[in-house]
Amino acid sequence: MAIKLNGVHILLTYTCTYECDHCFVWGGPFKEGTLTLDQIDEILTQAAELRTVEWIYFEGGEPFLYQPVLVKAVETAAGAGFKVGLVSNAYWATGVRDALEWLRPLAGLVQDLTVSSDLFHHSDEMNRTALNAAEAADRLGIPVGTISIAQPEVEDAGSTVGQLPRGESAVQFRGRAAEKLVSGVTLLPWEGFTECPSEDFRDPGRVHLDPLGNVHICQGISIGNVFKSTLKEMCEAYDPDDHPVIGPLLAGGPAELVRRYDLPHEASYADACHLCYEGRRLLRGQFPDILTPDQMYGDGL
Repeated sequence: MAIKLNGVHILLTYTCTYECDHCFVWGGPFKEGTLTLDQIDEILTQAAELRTVEWIYFEGGEPFLYQPVLVKAVETAAGAGFKVGLVSNAYWATGVRDALEWLRPLAGLVQDLTVSSDLFHHSDEMNRTALNAAEAADRLGIPVGTISIAQPEVEDAGSTVGQLPRGESAVQFRGRAAEKLVSGVTLLPWEGFTECPSEDFRDPGRVHLDPLGNVHICQGISIGNVFKSTLKEMCEAYDPDDHPVIGPLLAGGPAELVRRYDLPHEASYADACHLCYEGRRLLRGQFPDILTPDQMYGDGL
């Protein structure tokens, strides 16, 4: 079954100014992996070949760490007819005037700037930078919004919409959150996690593409690599029911993944993502080209 992508979310880099406990790509100041302009050009060419992609997002890590490359990539994407979005923690918005200079080259090219702003990034200074970024973006006519992730102990925090939550969203316990934040929540029996609450594996709509070229249906579940095959080839070959990881998730969620491969497990987990993530970690040796890269699983870091 071929899939039609509307969006490609490009992780420009794994490097970030922060090392947030809830980060499911394990971003941080000492993480390696950044796309070059030649690689970005190749990715955008492949996205255009699909003829269905409307949006290109540049994320991270923190994409503004490589601002000259980011600006050129945005220019190229916008020039190719894509709508462009950015996701940033706004570390660069030390004042409104400064933020205007950072954003000015992007004015007229970006249709969405999303700024991370929550207690995981919280300090008076971080609050100011988010506000500075929002004011500068508004002055330049760049639509701006926020991602806000609730603390784990906060109940009814809302639901995640794709990978860009609207309003305040709950932590998803995968990546670093699976190690750092589980102790703060009530655990539930593993048998109850019978579906994936976050991803539509039959019609995903968008993929995330990391600095190594891996194309993720969900972070850590790759359907191929753009430096070895093309997005078009991946979309045409995609068969979720026959996929060794996605198939079980569709059949019965993370609980079925555990049963299908007879994986050792605990009696309870924080959420479906937590059980799925821990199950996938155990399966990496069996499916190294799918459950990749090491970065997404905190291995070798």
